[in-house]
Order: sequence, then structure tokens, then C-alpha cells
Amino acid sequence: MKLLNKAYLRAQKIKLIIFDVDGVLTDGGLYFSDEGIELKRFNSLDGLGIKLLKQSGVEPAVISARNSPNVAHRMSNLGIEHFYQGQSDKQIAYQELLDQLSLTAEQVAYVGDDVIDLPVMRNVGLPIAVANAHDLVKDNACIVTEKLGGHGAVREVCDFILKAQDNYDSAMNPYLV
Repeated sequence: MKLLNKAYLRAQKIKLIIFDVDGVLTDGGLYFSDEGIELKRFNSLDGLGIKLLKQSGVEPAVISARNSPNVAHRMSNLGIEHFYQGQSDKQIAYQELLDQLSLTAEQVAYVGDDVIDLPVMRNVGLPIAVANAHDLVKDNACIVTEKLGGHGAVREVCDFILKAQDNYDSAMNPYLV
């Protein structure tokens, strides 16, 4: 990810980061067992990045258009309290988050990959697209990650915000003893 001055300055103000699921927290593939059970692949580096960001004071949230019990399980494991599923209009959940957390749009980052994410992305302070996002999503992002969704893109974003907010070293120091 290139450190763009505009994005870096915007990242300093972030108090809430919202993630899409399919294509961002996962690789976007939908896997089904012979019994029809849906499976998803999550990246453990992304998970730790989210936890480190939360520890630094940035609240994570997830808004997904799909409903999936395994996603709910993963969000619980990560300690993500603000989790919305079945949201075909993601702006409703976004506005609810702004109201509930008393935040302004400039204090919010959103990480997306497809056009369903654009209505929210176009209304936040720091819109972010993963490397494998739809071209229109990339065109509307302040940052496009180098890594693919489900393959470390979320960790890349978390590290970027930690660095912009001067919290990266303190987040990493406990692991360097």
C-alpha cells in the first residue's frame, strides 16, 4: 500500500473501521460441503490485525449482505460487537453505527470490494478497496491495498492505521521481548 499523504492524514482521525466480509475478510469464494454447509476461509493475520487495532482504540465493525452462521462465529472469536448480516442496503447499518457511537463520517474507514459497498464507501472519511476489488470500487477508494481480500489485505489496512495514529510500535513491542 502506498502511503498517500491524504490517506495518511485521514487515517489519523479514524475511530471506527467497517469491513465487508466476502472478498475482504475472506477470499470471496463460497465453499460448500456435500451436505450443503457453507464454509469460508479467513486469514489469521487479518484477525490479529483487527484485535490490535481494537486494542489501540479503533472500533471494528462488519456489515455483510449475506447471512452466514460461520461468519457470526468468526466475529464472536474476534470480539467484534458491531456485526450486521443480511444488509442489502448497507447504509442503514452504517447510519445506525454513526448514531450509536456518536461519530462523524470523517472518523470512519470502510473496506470493500464490490459495488454494493460503494454507497457507504462514498460517505466515509477513509474509503479503502482491496487489491482484487471491482474497478469502480478502486476508483472510489482513497487507498487500494497491495494484498488481496482474504489474503492479508485487512492486516495491511490495520497496520496502516496503527502507523498513521502512531500506535504501531506500541502494538508490536509486546511481541519483540
